[in-house]
Amino acid sequence: MKKISILGSTGSIGTQTLDIVAHNPERYKVVGLSAGSNVDLLLRQAKQFKPSIVSLATKQDAEAAKLHLPAGTRVVYGEEGLIEVAAETDADTVVTAIVGSRGLPATLAAIDAGKTIGLANKETLVTAGHIVTERAKQRKVSILPIDSEHSAIFQCLNGESRQAIKQITLTASGGSFRDRTREELEGVTVAEALNHPNWSMGAKITIDSATMVNKGLEVIEAKWLFDVTYDQIEVLIHPESIIHSYVEFADHSIIAQLGLPDMRVPIQYALTYPDRYPTPTGRLRLADIGKLHFREMDFDRYPCLRLAFECGRAGQSAPAVFNAANEVAVARFLNGEITFLDIERVLETVVSRHEAADMLDLNMIEEVDSWARRLAQTV
Repeated sequence: MKKISILGSTGSIGTQTLDIVAHNPERYKVVGLSAGSNVDLLLRQAKQFKPSIVSLATKQDAEAAKLHLPAGTRVVYGEEGLIEVAAETDADTVVTAIVGSRGLPATLAAIDAGKTIGLANKETLVTAGHIVTERAKQRKVSILPIDSEHSAIFQCLNGESRQAIKQITLTASGGSFRDRTREELEGVTVAEALNHPNWSMGAKITIDSATMVNKGLEVIEAKWLFDVTYDQIEVLIHPESIIHSYVEFADHSIIAQLGLPDMRVPIQYALTYPDRYPTPTGRLRLADIGKLHFREMDFDRYPCLRLAFECGRAGQSAPAVFNAANEVAVARFLNGEITFLDIERVLETVVSRHEAADMLDLNMIEEVDSWARRLAQTV
Protein backbone atom coordinates (compact mmCIF):
# COMPACT_ATOMS: atom_id res chain seq x y z
CA MET A 1 0.00 0.00 0.00
CA LYS A 2 1.38 3.38 -1.04
CA LYS A 3 1.26 6.13 1.57
CA ILE A 4 0.66 9.66 0.32
CA SER A 5 0.50 13.21 1.61
CA ILE A 6 -1.34 15.89 -0.35
CA LEU A 7 -0.38 19.56 -0.21
CA GLY A 8 -3.46 21.50 -1.31
CA SER A 9 -6.02 18.78 -0.65
CA THR A 10 -9.07 21.07 -0.96
CA GLY A 11 -8.15 22.42 -4.40
CA SER A 12 -8.98 20.94 -7.79
CA ILE A 13 -5.99 18.59 -8.02
CA GLY A 14 -6.19 17.67 -4.35
CA THR A 15 -9.85 16.68 -4.47
CA GLN A 16 -9.33 14.67 -7.65
CA THR A 17 -6.36 12.90 -6.06
CA LEU A 18 -8.58 11.92 -3.16
CA ASP A 19 -11.18 10.68 -5.65
CA ILE A 20 -8.52 8.34 -7.05
CA VAL A 21 -7.74 7.18 -3.49
CA ALA A 22 -11.43 6.62 -2.73
CA HIS A 23 -11.76 4.38 -5.78
CA ASN A 24 -8.66 2.37 -4.75
CA PRO A 25 -8.72 2.12 -0.93
CA GLU A 26 -6.69 -1.08 -1.01
CA ARG A 27 -3.87 0.64 -2.90
CA TYR A 28 -3.41 3.95 -1.08
CA LYS A 29 -3.29 5.29 2.45
CA VAL A 30 -3.54 9.04 3.04
CA VAL A 31 -1.20 10.04 5.88
CA GLY A 32 -1.17 13.84 5.53
CA LEU A 33 -3.38 16.61 4.16
CA SER A 34 -2.85 20.36 3.96
CA ALA A 35 -5.33 23.07 3.03
CA GLY A 36 -5.52 26.83 3.07
CA SER A 37 -8.60 28.13 4.87
CA ASN A 38 -11.29 25.70 3.68
CA VAL A 39 -11.79 24.18 7.11
CA ASP A 40 -15.13 22.51 6.36
CA LEU A 41 -13.87 20.57 3.36
CA LEU A 42 -10.65 19.58 5.10
CA LEU A 43 -12.66 18.22 8.01
CA ARG A 44 -14.79 16.14 5.66
CA GLN A 45 -11.65 14.81 4.01
CA ALA A 46 -10.03 14.03 7.35
CA LYS A 47 -13.10 12.14 8.55
CA GLN A 48 -13.19 10.06 5.36
CA PHE A 49 -9.46 9.31 4.97
CA LYS A 50 -8.25 9.59 8.60
CA PRO A 51 -4.73 10.97 8.01
CA SER A 52 -2.29 11.17 10.90
CA ILE A 53 -1.77 14.91 10.38
CA VAL A 54 -3.52 17.85 8.70
CA SER A 55 -2.40 21.44 8.24
CA LEU A 56 -4.29 24.70 7.81
CA ALA A 57 -3.13 28.21 6.97
CA THR A 58 -3.68 29.87 10.35
CA LYS A 59 -3.61 29.03 14.04
CA GLN A 60 -7.22 30.18 14.33
CA ASP A 61 -8.36 27.72 11.66
CA ALA A 62 -6.30 24.95 13.23
CA GLU A 63 -7.88 25.55 16.65
CA ALA A 64 -11.34 25.49 15.10
CA ALA A 65 -10.61 22.25 13.26
CA LYS A 66 -9.08 20.53 16.29
CA LEU A 67 -12.48 20.14 17.94
CA HIS A 68 -13.89 18.11 15.05
CA LEU A 69 -11.01 15.98 13.77
CA PRO A 70 -11.16 12.19 14.07
CA ALA A 71 -9.21 10.52 16.86
CA GLY A 72 -5.55 10.11 15.98
CA THR A 73 -5.38 13.07 13.58
CA ARG A 74 -3.14 15.94 14.67
CA VAL A 75 -3.52 19.48 13.34
CA VAL A 76 -0.72 21.97 12.60
CA TYR A 77 -0.69 25.30 10.75
CA GLY A 78 1.27 27.84 8.72
CA GLU A 79 4.40 27.24 6.68
CA GLU A 80 5.90 25.04 9.41
CA GLY A 81 2.78 22.90 9.39
CA LEU A 82 2.91 22.61 5.63
CA ILE A 83 6.50 21.45 5.79
CA GLU A 84 5.62 18.94 8.49
CA VAL A 85 2.91 17.39 6.30
CA ALA A 86 5.34 17.31 3.38
CA ALA A 87 8.41 15.91 5.07
CA GLU A 88 7.71 14.52 8.54
CA THR A 89 5.30 11.68 7.85
CA ASP A 90 5.94 8.17 6.54
CA ALA A 91 4.50 9.10 3.13
CA ASP A 92 6.13 7.49 0.10
CA THR A 93 4.80 10.16 -2.28
CA VAL A 94 3.95 13.81 -1.71
CA VAL A 95 1.48 15.35 -4.15
CA THR A 96 2.27 19.07 -4.34
CA ALA A 97 -0.94 20.68 -5.53
CA ILE A 98 -0.73 24.11 -3.90
CA VAL A 99 -1.31 26.89 -6.42
CA GLY A 100 1.45 29.50 -6.54
CA SER A 101 4.96 29.81 -5.20
CA ARG A 102 3.91 28.98 -1.62
CA GLY A 103 4.57 25.33 -2.38
CA LEU A 104 8.32 25.71 -2.92
CA PRO A 105 9.71 25.36 0.65
CA ALA A 106 7.50 22.37 1.40
CA THR A 107 8.43 20.68 -1.87
CA LEU A 108 12.13 21.12 -1.10
CA ALA A 109 11.58 19.73 2.40
CA ALA A 110 9.86 16.67 0.92
CA ILE A 111 12.76 16.17 -1.49
CA ASP A 112 15.25 16.41 1.39
CA ALA A 113 13.21 13.77 3.21
CA GLY A 114 13.52 11.44 0.21
CA LYS A 115 9.85 11.52 -0.82
CA THR A 116 8.79 10.92 -4.40
CA ILE A 117 7.21 14.13 -5.69
CA GLY A 118 3.96 14.14 -7.64
CA LEU A 119 4.30 17.65 -9.03
CA ALA A 120 1.18 19.65 -9.83
CA ASN A 121 2.65 22.94 -8.63
CA LYS A 122 4.36 24.31 -11.74
CA GLU A 123 5.46 27.48 -9.94
CA THR A 124 7.97 25.41 -7.97
CA LEU A 125 10.06 24.79 -11.09
CA VAL A 126 9.32 28.20 -12.61
CA THR A 127 10.74 30.07 -9.63
CA ALA A 128 13.49 27.66 -8.57
CA GLY A 129 13.95 25.01 -11.23
CA HIS A 130 17.73 25.06 -10.88
CA ILE A 131 17.54 24.46 -7.12
CA VAL A 132 14.74 21.89 -7.18
CA THR A 133 16.15 19.71 -9.95
CA GLU A 134 19.66 19.74 -8.50
CA ARG A 135 18.36 18.88 -5.03
CA ALA A 136 16.27 16.02 -6.44
CA LYS A 137 19.31 14.72 -8.32
CA GLN A 138 21.45 14.84 -5.18
CA ARG A 139 18.81 13.05 -3.09
CA LYS A 140 17.99 10.60 -5.91
CA VAL A 141 14.34 11.66 -5.71
CA SER A 142 11.92 11.24 -8.62
CA ILE A 143 9.79 14.18 -9.73
CA LEU A 144 6.73 12.80 -11.51
CA PRO A 145 4.67 15.44 -13.35
CA ILE A 146 0.92 15.65 -12.79
CA ASP A 147 0.06 18.47 -15.20
CA SER A 148 -1.67 16.74 -18.12
CA GLU A 149 0.80 18.18 -20.65
CA HIS A 150 3.93 17.23 -18.74
CA SER A 151 2.54 13.83 -17.86
CA ALA A 152 1.92 13.32 -21.57
CA ILE A 153 5.51 14.22 -22.45
CA PHE A 154 6.78 12.02 -19.63
CA GLN A 155 4.78 9.09 -20.98
CA CYS A 156 5.92 9.73 -24.56
CA LEU A 157 9.55 9.62 -23.41
CA ASN A 158 9.27 6.26 -21.65
CA GLY A 159 12.04 4.08 -23.02
CA GLU A 160 13.32 6.83 -25.34
CA SER A 161 16.69 8.55 -25.38
CA ARG A 162 16.53 12.19 -24.30
CA GLN A 163 19.25 12.89 -26.86
CA ALA A 164 16.84 11.84 -29.63
CA ILE A 165 14.33 14.60 -28.80
CA LYS A 166 13.91 17.08 -31.63
CA GLN A 167 10.86 19.00 -30.44
CA ILE A 168 8.39 18.98 -27.55
CA THR A 169 4.95 20.36 -28.32
CA LEU A 170 2.64 21.38 -25.50
CA THR A 171 -0.98 21.60 -26.55
CA ALA A 172 -3.23 24.38 -25.26
CA SER A 173 -7.01 24.50 -25.19
CA GLY A 174 -6.92 28.25 -25.83
CA GLY A 175 -8.87 28.97 -22.66
CA SER A 176 -12.22 30.61 -22.10
CA PHE A 177 -11.75 33.22 -24.84
CA ARG A 178 -10.04 31.18 -27.53
CA ASP A 179 -12.60 32.20 -30.17
CA ARG A 180 -12.55 35.92 -29.34
CA THR A 181 -10.38 38.60 -30.91
CA ARG A 182 -8.40 40.96 -28.74
CA GLU A 183 -10.99 43.64 -29.39
CA GLU A 184 -13.66 41.32 -28.03
CA LEU A 185 -11.74 40.92 -24.77
CA GLU A 186 -12.51 44.47 -23.72
CA GLY A 187 -14.70 44.43 -20.64
CA VAL A 188 -15.00 40.64 -20.23
CA THR A 189 -16.21 39.59 -16.79
CA VAL A 190 -14.66 37.34 -14.18
CA ALA A 191 -17.51 34.86 -14.65
CA GLU A 192 -16.83 34.68 -18.39
CA ALA A 193 -13.11 34.14 -17.80
CA LEU A 194 -13.81 31.31 -15.35
CA ASN A 195 -16.01 29.43 -17.82
CA HIS A 196 -13.40 27.03 -19.23
CA PRO A 197 -14.77 24.91 -22.09
CA ASN A 198 -12.80 21.71 -21.37
CA TRP A 199 -11.21 21.43 -17.94
CA SER A 200 -12.38 21.64 -14.34
CA MET A 201 -9.72 23.75 -12.63
CA GLY A 202 -9.35 26.26 -9.82
CA ALA A 203 -9.97 29.97 -10.42
CA LYS A 204 -6.34 31.04 -10.71
CA ILE A 205 -5.37 28.35 -13.21
CA THR A 206 -8.53 28.97 -15.25
CA ILE A 207 -7.65 32.66 -15.60
CA ASP A 208 -4.07 31.68 -16.45
CA SER A 209 -5.47 29.44 -19.19
CA ALA A 210 -7.39 32.35 -20.67
CA THR A 211 -4.31 34.62 -20.72
CA MET A 212 -2.06 31.71 -21.78
CA VAL A 213 0.15 32.41 -18.76
CA ASN A 214 -0.54 28.84 -17.67
CA LYS A 215 1.03 27.56 -20.87
CA GLY A 216 3.96 29.93 -20.38
CA LEU A 217 4.58 28.51 -16.93
CA GLU A 218 4.36 25.02 -18.41
CA VAL A 219 6.97 25.94 -21.02
CA ILE A 220 9.41 26.98 -18.30
CA GLU A 221 8.55 23.89 -16.27
CA ALA A 222 9.13 21.63 -19.29
CA LYS A 223 12.62 23.06 -19.73
CA TRP A 224 13.56 21.84 -16.24
CA LEU A 225 11.62 18.56 -16.27
CA PHE A 226 12.97 17.31 -19.60
CA ASP A 227 16.30 19.14 -19.87
CA VAL A 228 15.53 20.74 -23.23
CA THR A 229 16.15 24.22 -24.62
CA TYR A 230 13.42 26.77 -25.25
CA ASP A 231 14.05 26.38 -28.97
CA GLN A 232 12.92 22.76 -28.58
CA ILE A 233 9.55 23.70 -27.06
CA GLU A 234 6.50 24.69 -29.09
CA VAL A 235 2.90 25.44 -28.16
CA LEU A 236 -0.04 24.50 -30.36
CA ILE A 237 -3.69 25.37 -29.79
CA HIS A 238 -5.81 22.23 -29.79
CA PRO A 239 -9.37 23.12 -28.77
CA GLU A 240 -10.58 19.57 -28.04
CA SER A 241 -7.80 18.83 -25.49
CA ILE A 242 -7.61 15.21 -26.66
CA ILE A 243 -3.91 15.18 -27.58
CA HIS A 244 -2.37 16.29 -24.31
CA SER A 245 1.10 16.88 -25.80
CA TYR A 246 3.55 15.12 -28.09
CA VAL A 247 7.23 14.61 -28.85
CA GLU A 248 8.96 14.69 -32.21
CA PHE A 249 12.19 12.71 -32.39
CA ALA A 250 15.31 13.04 -34.52
CA ASP A 251 13.89 10.72 -37.19
CA HIS A 252 10.72 12.89 -37.39
CA SER A 253 8.63 10.21 -35.71
CA ILE A 254 6.01 11.69 -33.38
CA ILE A 255 4.67 10.02 -30.25
CA ALA A 256 1.61 11.58 -28.63
CA GLN A 257 -0.49 10.83 -25.55
CA LEU A 258 -4.25 11.02 -26.01
CA GLY A 259 -7.22 10.82 -23.67
CA LEU A 260 -10.37 12.60 -22.58
CA PRO A 261 -9.70 15.80 -20.62
CA ASP A 262 -9.76 14.33 -17.11
CA MET A 263 -7.01 15.15 -14.62
CA ARG A 264 -7.51 11.91 -12.74
CA VAL A 265 -5.55 10.05 -15.43
CA PRO A 266 -2.24 11.94 -15.01
CA ILE A 267 -2.75 12.07 -11.24
CA GLN A 268 -3.10 8.30 -11.00
CA TYR A 269 -0.18 7.70 -13.35
CA ALA A 270 2.07 9.75 -11.08
CA LEU A 271 0.90 7.69 -8.11
CA THR A 272 1.32 4.28 -9.80
CA TYR A 273 4.28 4.85 -12.13
CA PRO A 274 5.60 2.75 -13.80
CA ASP A 275 2.44 0.64 -13.52
CA ARG A 276 -1.01 1.39 -14.96
CA TYR A 277 -4.34 0.53 -13.38
CA PRO A 278 -8.01 1.15 -14.23
CA THR A 279 -9.29 4.64 -13.47
CA PRO A 280 -12.81 5.96 -12.77
CA THR A 281 -12.67 7.91 -16.04
CA GLY A 282 -14.30 7.66 -19.43
CA ARG A 283 -12.76 5.96 -22.47
CA LEU A 284 -11.66 7.97 -25.47
CA ARG A 285 -13.49 6.91 -28.64
CA LEU A 286 -12.00 8.72 -31.59
CA ALA A 287 -14.90 7.82 -33.85
CA ASP A 288 -17.19 9.70 -31.47
CA ILE A 289 -14.88 12.72 -31.52
CA GLY A 290 -14.75 12.65 -35.32
CA LYS A 291 -12.28 15.48 -35.91
CA LEU A 292 -9.40 17.12 -34.07
CA HIS A 293 -8.38 20.72 -34.76
CA PHE A 294 -5.13 22.62 -34.39
CA ARG A 295 -4.06 26.25 -34.68
CA GLU A 296 -0.64 27.84 -34.80
CA MET A 297 0.14 29.90 -31.73
CA ASP A 298 -0.42 33.63 -32.26
CA PHE A 299 1.90 35.52 -29.91
CA ASP A 300 0.21 38.82 -30.77
CA ARG A 301 -3.11 37.38 -29.59
CA TYR A 302 -1.47 35.88 -26.49
CA PRO A 303 1.34 38.28 -25.49
CA CYS A 304 1.69 36.70 -22.04
CA LEU A 305 2.99 33.51 -23.65
CA ARG A 306 5.53 35.50 -25.64
CA LEU A 307 6.63 37.17 -22.40
CA ALA A 308 6.97 33.80 -20.68
CA PHE A 309 9.31 32.56 -23.42
CA GLU A 310 11.32 35.78 -23.10
CA CYS A 311 11.61 35.39 -19.32
CA GLY A 312 12.53 31.73 -19.67
CA ARG A 313 15.31 32.53 -22.11
CA ALA A 314 16.54 35.39 -19.89
CA GLY A 315 16.71 32.91 -17.02
CA GLN A 316 18.03 33.81 -13.58
CA SER A 317 15.35 35.74 -11.67
CA ALA A 318 13.15 36.64 -14.65
CA PRO A 319 10.78 33.62 -14.46
CA ALA A 320 10.24 34.20 -10.72
CA VAL A 321 9.34 37.83 -11.39
CA PHE A 322 6.95 36.80 -14.17
CA ASN A 323 5.25 34.30 -11.88
CA ALA A 324 4.94 36.60 -8.86
CA ALA A 325 3.59 39.50 -10.91
CA ASN A 326 1.03 37.20 -12.49
CA GLU A 327 -0.21 35.85 -9.16
CA VAL A 328 -0.88 39.40 -7.98
CA ALA A 329 -2.42 40.51 -11.29
CA VAL A 330 -4.81 37.54 -11.37
CA ALA A 331 -5.86 38.17 -7.76
CA ARG A 332 -6.53 41.82 -8.61
CA PHE A 333 -8.65 40.80 -11.60
CA LEU A 334 -10.64 38.26 -9.57
CA ASN A 335 -11.24 40.98 -6.96
CA GLY A 336 -12.50 43.40 -9.59
CA GLU A 337 -9.59 45.84 -9.22
CA ILE A 338 -8.32 45.59 -12.81
CA THR A 339 -9.66 44.40 -16.17
CA PHE A 340 -8.78 41.15 -17.89
CA LEU A 341 -6.47 42.88 -20.38
CA ASP A 342 -4.79 44.71 -17.51
CA ILE A 343 -3.25 41.40 -16.43
CA GLU A 344 -0.85 41.44 -19.36
CA ARG A 345 -0.18 45.15 -18.85
CA VAL A 346 0.86 44.49 -15.23
CA LEU A 347 3.13 41.63 -16.32
CA GLU A 348 4.80 43.64 -19.06
CA THR A 349 5.37 46.58 -16.70
CA VAL A 350 6.86 44.55 -13.86
CA VAL A 351 9.10 42.45 -16.10
CA SER A 352 10.34 45.52 -17.99
CA ARG A 353 11.44 47.17 -14.74
CA HIS A 354 13.41 44.15 -13.56
CA GLU A 355 17.03 43.37 -14.27
CA ALA A 356 17.55 39.61 -14.12
CA ALA A 357 20.10 38.38 -11.58
CA ASP A 358 21.35 35.05 -10.27
CA MET A 359 19.30 33.46 -7.48
CA LEU A 360 21.53 31.24 -5.40
CA ASP A 361 19.18 30.38 -2.55
CA LEU A 362 15.61 30.65 -1.28
CA ASN A 363 16.26 33.96 0.47
CA MET A 364 17.20 35.58 -2.83
CA ILE A 365 14.13 34.07 -4.49
CA GLU A 366 11.91 35.44 -1.72
CA GLU A 367 13.41 38.93 -2.10
CA VAL A 368 12.80 38.98 -5.85
CA ASP A 369 9.33 37.52 -5.38
CA SER A 370 8.41 40.18 -2.81
CA TRP A 371 9.72 43.00 -5.01
CA ALA A 372 7.66 41.82 -7.98
CA ARG A 373 4.50 41.45 -5.88
CA ARG A 374 4.80 44.94 -4.41
CA LEU A 375 5.22 46.49 -7.83
CA ALA A 376 2.43 44.42 -9.39
CA GLN A 377 0.07 45.63 -6.69
CA THR A 378 0.57 49.28 -7.67
CA VAL A 379 0.94 49.45 -11.46
